[in-house]
Amino acid sequence: MEIEARLEDVRQRIARAAEKSGRRPGDVALVAVSKTFDAEAIQPVIDAGQRVFGENRVQEAQGKWPALKEKTPGIELHLIGPLQSNKAADAVALFDVVQSVDREKIARVLAEECEKQARSLRFYVQVNTGLEPQKAGIDPRETLAFVTLCRDELKLPIEGLMCIPPAEENPGPHFALLAKLARECGLKKLSMGMSGDFETAVEFGATSVRVGSAIFGAR
Repeated sequence: MEIEARLEDVRQRIARAAEKSGRRPGDVALVAVSKTFDAEAIQPVIDAGQRVFGENRVQEAQGKWPALKEKTPGIELHLIGPLQSNKAADAVALFDVVQSVDREKIARVLAEECEKQARSLRFYVQVNTGLEPQKAGIDPRETLAFVTLCRDELKLPIEGLMCIPPAEENPGPHFALLAKLARECGLKKLSMGMSGDFETAVEFGATSVRVGSAIFGAR
């Protein structure tokens, strides 16, 4: 299957999952995860009308996205991987959305960089719903306090929550937990679901899904 056909298949599956749960297909944004793929592989997806993309690493994104964004106006680039504070300035300069805010130190640095660069980004707090020691994300029990800190003290525009459930577990309870936490925080956006479980995520209220291999193929 060609990459354009895979993209269309994912779009149709999102639409069916949305309709199944009584939602409109337009309520769910597709973030095409282009990590590890070069500009040549990404261009056909742009040509097929996709405008929202996700990358895991700042340095990798810097090597391909400035030229792609210049060539095609209207692209929205999301950072979906962990961010180190020494890369915050570069991230603020390149990305439009950072989905992986997960600790006070990085939140403070991002707030400072946005002010310094006069850039208005949007942010998500990453929640470690499975409490996995090797995975980034804030403890679910600390989510409300952390979101409050980011919004009230740091004036960081948090618009939603993001999670990556444990690979070996049923993702449903994790998606349900994220949705519950978002309601408690007064947030309307939920970034959850990847190639293997995005339809389930849509049924649990995802407003964006992060899909890579189902579009670009195996890495």
